[in-house]
Amino acid sequence: MIADVHAHLLLPVLQVEVERRAPEAAKAAAELELRRNGPASIAASGRMIGERIVRLTDVRARLAAMDEQGVDMQWVSPSPNHFAPWAPEGLAVWLACEANRMVAEHVGHAPDRLVGLGIVPLQHPERIVECLDDAVLGRGLAGVEISSSAGDVELSDPRLEPFWARAAELRAVVLLHPFGCSLDERLDRFYLSNTVGQPVENAVALSHLIFAGVLDRHPDLRIVAVHGGGYLPTAIGRSDRAWSVRPEARGCEHPPSTYLRRLWFDTVVHDAAALRALVAVAGPDRVVLGSDYPFDMGEDDPVGFVRGAGLDDDVTAAVLGGNAASLLSTRVRA
Repeated sequence: MIADVHAHLLLPVLQVEVERRAPEAAKAAAELELRRNGPASIAASGRMIGERIVRLTDVRARLAAMDEQGVDMQWVSPSPNHFAPWAPEGLAVWLACEANRMVAEHVGHAPDRLVGLGIVPLQHPERIVECLDDAVLGRGLAGVEISSSAGDVELSDPRLEPFWARAAELRAVVLLHPFGCSLDERLDRFYLSNTVGQPVENAVALSHLIFAGVLDRHPDLRIVAVHGGGYLPTAIGRSDRAWSVRPEARGCEHPPSTYLRRLWFDTVVHDAAALRALVAVAGPDRVVLGSDYPFDMGEDDPVGFVRGAGLDDDVTAAVLGGNAASLLSTRVRA
């Protein structure tokens, strides 16, 4: 069974309601995104989403696209703009629970073909566990999607320890998907906020997890990094060097490269050589099919991309579906 683990759902009604409840915070966030991305990219993204709104919201359009791509199963997660890292506590918790409900409703139209992932309010660590439980135990979702950071909360933050422990206990999937980039106006043209910013955010977030020893303390975590984990897998040697010579980089028990085989990575890397390198460094059992459906920076033919990458037949089969099935095989169900 071919499974795409990286596909999105837009919840326009929810987005409008969040902006209505916190108009000033939403306006400030929009202004920040304009500065970070630049007006040309903001305008182009708006047109792109408008053109793809049916595919982002309608389950029939989603299933038709899956049939066209040759995908049997799709993991559906909210569009990252629903993270709203600026939302105050009460609103953020309401947003997460409503998003979880709406994702469950969407995938419930085709439970044999769709798997849902919810969200949690990363910027409010003290409320995350209850929202994770809401997603997995309350709504029957396979896990949650998180950003690379939120406000002052990095993934190495000690306040997240209860979340990591609970996610491991539930055997829940945690899909790491950056929203925006902290390099701000340096990337405000040429769409650098995405082409450079997203891989940077992935690399930074994963490095926080590794160097802080999160994966040592919670070896059963099931973290899937989108966009192939960004720059980290292909530059991991520099991390190993720092671990060997710098005392402040010894927060993890083993060289950083060894932790890549405790993570999972999707195939949205847009280059066959990069995919082969990812499989080589992370292992053939740690790479899963992704498309970033239906955004323009995704893979239009994700299955064809993997099949044409020059991988061995058994590795291709594992990447296309076997590894994703293993991730879900022992998850706790509601």
